[in-house]
Amino acid sequence: MSREPGLPLLVFDGDCGFCTTWADRGERWLRLDHVEPWQHLDLEALGLTREQCERAVQWVDGAGIAHEAQWAIIAALRHRGGPWGAFGRVLAVPGISHAAGWAYHLVARYRDKLPGSTPACQIGRPE
Repeated sequence: MSREPGLPLLVFDGDCGFCTTWADRGERWLRLDHVEPWQHLDLEALGLTREQCERAVQWVDGAGIAHEAQWAIIAALRHRGGPWGAFGRVLAVPGISHAAGWAYHLVARYRDKLPGSTPACQIGRPE
């Protein structure tokens, strides 16, 4: 898939059942137009690496700037606007963003043990 310039894109691990479930929910709840597994994308064209995508969810904004982990989620929420955007702005507050990062990395570390996970969820899992 090639991304149209100027359109934001949420990039997730399509081999992970847990990640796929939550990407689908995010797509529905936030009404995001472009949510794709990194395995189907030209990462170089997006300015991303496989290592980045294995490490965490990515948000490539309309200007082509990548945001990673909790910052990707925060950017997607803010992009949506309305109450979701307000929630994203709250999550970006110093201190709260630190807690959001801790929570994101805790879930990422144990995603293979969470409902909806598959053996592929262990691949690229942070140690």
